[in-house]
Amino acid sequence: MTLKVIGTGFGRTGTDSMRVALNQLGVGPTHHMTLINEVTGARDHWLKLVNGGVPDWDVLFRGYNSCVDWPSAFYWRAIVDAYPDAKVLLTMRPAESWWKSFEATILKHIMGSDDLTGFSHRLVAQQVFHGRPHDREHAISVYQQNVKDVLAYVSPERLLVHNLGDGWEPLCQWLDVPTPETPYPNGNTTEEFNRRISS
Repeated sequence: MTLKVIGTGFGRTGTDSMRVALNQLGVGPTHHMTLINEVTGARDHWLKLVNGGVPDWDVLFRGYNSCVDWPSAFYWRAIVDAYPDAKVLLTMRPAESWWKSFEATILKHIMGSDDLTGFSHRLVAQQVFHGRPHDREHAISVYQQNVKDVLAYVSPERLLVHNLGDGWEPLCQWLDVPTPETPYPNGNTTEEFNRRISS
């Protein structure tokens, strides 16, 4: 397997719904933060990378055809370069809307000390947001800069910007696949996220 689609958007930009959508469209399995602990050894490989190790993308993405969300979205430049034939996907939403969702979900859990959030703390709190995830203005600035960086780095013919609520049509046209008759996935709400993390 080799990556066909590389997601560059932050968590809480519809990445879990996009994971389900890509799987449904036949370009999965799709890697996502929620799957880190589901594959034996996967978390250890990612943790080594987060702690400064040298990435082996073929090992980290073994068994996957696409990736969205963190941790891969933090390393998107290197991944985009490593898989030059892959399409690049930027999921996004308005910055204030993103912050409201991030604050109500991920931010509440990344400062914990248990095994899962310990990984998330190192990656998201410390590296993505430079130790200042609670600083609203700083976090929004980091979010906006990521969008600008993706738009500047990735060639337009390779990139799809998929805003929250865009649904099937632009995604299916971009992938050149038929549009499903079923509704576009809509999951991982604030309530679902917090319930899953707390269980």
